[in-house]
Amino acid sequence: MRDLARRTVMRDLARRITSATPPGRDGAVRDLVRRVDAATPPGRDRALDALRALAILGVVLGHWLVTALVADSGTVHTASPLRHLPQLTPVSWLFQTLAIFFLVGGQVGAESHASARARGTTYGRWLGARTARLARPVVAVPAVWTVAVGAMLASGAGLETVHTLVKLVLSPLWFLLVFAVLTAATPLVARLHPLWPLAAVALVDLGRYGLGGPAWLGWTNVAAGWLVPYCLGAARARGALRGRATGWALLLGGGAATAGLVLWAGYPAAMVGVPGARISNLAPPTLAAVAFGLAQCGAALLLLGPLRRVLRRPAAWAPVALVNLAAMTIFLWHQTAMIAVTATGLLAGGPLPGLHTAPDGPGWVLARLAWLPAFALALLVCWAAFHAHERRRPATRSGPG
Repeated sequence: MRDLARRTVMRDLARRITSATPPGRDGAVRDLVRRVDAATPPGRDRALDALRALAILGVVLGHWLVTALVADSGTVHTASPLRHLPQLTPVSWLFQTLAIFFLVGGQVGAESHASARARGTTYGRWLGARTARLARPVVAVPAVWTVAVGAMLASGAGLETVHTLVKLVLSPLWFLLVFAVLTAATPLVARLHPLWPLAAVALVDLGRYGLGGPAWLGWTNVAAGWLVPYCLGAARARGALRGRATGWALLLGGGAATAGLVLWAGYPAAMVGVPGARISNLAPPTLAAVAFGLAQCGAALLLLGPLRRVLRRPAAWAPVALVNLAAMTIFLWHQTAMIAVTATGLLAGGPLPGLHTAPDGPGWVLARLAWLPAFALALLVCWAAFHAHERRRPATRSGPG
């Protein structure tokens, strides 16, 4: 029953929020908060939704802060402030939050599959419903960008600029592909101990860096690396990893392992890719990135209790619920929002500091922080245009979880 509530709550929230009468004297914000709280089932684990919202917002802010679009000699190319300002490396520790998303996804996916089996739903119908929720909002992205590419080429934009922008928009979609694959494998990995994929990552890195193996070997870590937090989430779904001791063990053990790998094994400290770096911790994931993800998962588990207490307050829960309602739209369109602001700035007479200039000094950082509200406003416009694609179709009584 808990999974059935999770399946329907977001659809119910959207319907009840949008169909309610206009706000009265309490004001629009307080009325929205009240409606969101009233539409939430009492047994829903709001802390899991909060972790998912934090993970999505971490990815968005990370991309907006560590990706610069530099206008130079009629072309636009990407650059990273982490290359010029290595003292900003801790920013990558805060905003590289994918492990938390896979942790939550593993728990929700395993619970959903178990609930579907209990209701007699076939694996095919269950998987079809879950993958449709991922695929349906994606369709609009290539459709819009096909038109945008044609318009850019017709207006004389160079191939290098077009390639840079399209890659920036489409590259995050790898995450959805990996998540879809792990979702499909949920029945197989639901009881897999996380140490097995962790050992696979360690062996791959040993082969690549210790024994001089081929670079392509590292791409097996794309599945194995993110399978580690996914398996942790699946373990929680079956009742394991519930004590605070587990959270502390993951946080301290993962943090110590990450520090050791960075200090003594030659892994980079940045947990995102840095142009020009010899090793990227993220493309593909390395043992250091996976160890760091374990530390993040430990911190997330320790936060569950405090988050549950805080989110009992309707005013705290409402923004979390709304971000979850728009999670896919936010993820799919945040790069487009940044590009739209950048292009508008160029048309308005750029280059402008923090928007089109090289990220090579503290001035750029301050200017980029000032641009974040503009990116957020552009993302809100994208949400208004495309959030309908994220709405879930009504589920039948025997539908998948």
